[in-house]
Amino acid sequence: MHDIRAIRADPAGFDAALRRRFLPPAAEGILARDAERRAVLTALQDRQARRKLISRDVAAARRQGSDSMALESEATRLRGETEELEARAAVLEEELRASLAALPNRLDPEVPDGSDERANVVLFQHGTPRDLGFAPRQHFELGEALGMMDFAAAARLAGSRFVVLTGELARLERALGQFMIDLHTREHGYQETSVPLLVNDAAVFGTNNLPKFADDLFRTTDGRWLIPTAEVPLTNLAQGEILPEAQLPIRRTALTECFRAEAGAAGRDTRGMLRQHQFRKVEMVSIAHPEHSVEEHERMTRCAEAVLSLLELPWRRVVLSAGDTGFGAAKTFDLEVWLPGQQAWREISSCSNCRDFQARRMNARFRAADGGALAFVHTLNGSGVAVGRALIAVMENDQQADGAILIPEVLWPYMDGLQRIPGPRA
Repeated sequence: MHDIRAIRADPAGFDAALRRRFLPPAAEGILARDAERRAVLTALQDRQARRKLISRDVAAARRQGSDSMALESEATRLRGETEELEARAAVLEEELRASLAALPNRLDPEVPDGSDERANVVLFQHGTPRDLGFAPRQHFELGEALGMMDFAAAARLAGSRFVVLTGELARLERALGQFMIDLHTREHGYQETSVPLLVNDAAVFGTNNLPKFADDLFRTTDGRWLIPTAEVPLTNLAQGEILPEAQLPIRRTALTECFRAEAGAAGRDTRGMLRQHQFRKVEMVSIAHPEHSVEEHERMTRCAEAVLSLLELPWRRVVLSAGDTGFGAAKTFDLEVWLPGQQAWREISSCSNCRDFQARRMNARFRAADGGALAFVHTLNGSGVAVGRALIAVMENDQQADGAILIPEVLWPYMDGLQRIPGPRA
């Protein structure tokens, strides 16, 4: 959500920010609606003040036995006008709020210009893709050959974009999630949190999934929403709160199931586990002081990078371009992992600084330690990381010529010492 005062102060700058996202100017229309709203509120205040005076004069006239009919007639007229103005003010307030809610966050000046992912900039790379010495297979080829990854059974149960994992692959997926949540809580200072998987409209609006992205979500028959990521409940724990400055930053993490309709992904990644309706993810969320959100963004991204480094996967950090940055983000770092089966870098984590954009939607504020004025917090979120994609990356990077899969050493304790998933039996 945008600050209307900032738009009033610099409408040209606001429109310039929209142009960076390839959107038409909007300041003029927003300010016109805002001016009408303020004029209606002024008229409303004038009539309310006049009604108070008339009420006092009517009481005085009655005490004195004077004729008050004219005053009472004016009071009746003003009451009707007041009701009309209150209704009009409410309509204009909602229209203004809807207009502001439909516009994306302003981009950080450091975000590179560009219309899509082709303009993203690789900042640095960790590790080098290994030469496996044979033609690498994709994860679904490996998993199906092992008899531990069944898309056909999942389709019978639920339709496309689901999977059934069994045996050591199911255990490896569980091990990855446990490893990640332990790392973030024991070493990175995040508080493990168990959250609802169903949330209400206000929570989904607060993290800017509504109204724009309703088609990407699953909704229940009673009007609640299945979470697309734990970002939604974790961030909304600050909804409506006034936090003491001393509590900031608040860092939380959760390992949850996530649900996405993938409405805009028709025809993309239809094979395998890369893009599913249901998946597990470890999410990190920070509620930060505005002066420290930039450094918190860097810290969060390094926490996600540590996961990939410990799994001994080749990865790189990318800063997203203007056209590829998400609706609610001011700046986003993507972490991409090398997938030998695809011979491509694929996103496995996305860490975003939303600044006060979500906080305004949630009315999440803090009070300065010196007792000063209230201010909006900054919110950040990041994948720490997507469990299914980590499973894919481990399978493809650690595959052997015979179809076996080596298990990264950091996961051995979570696998009861198992170091290798044997290849398919002849």
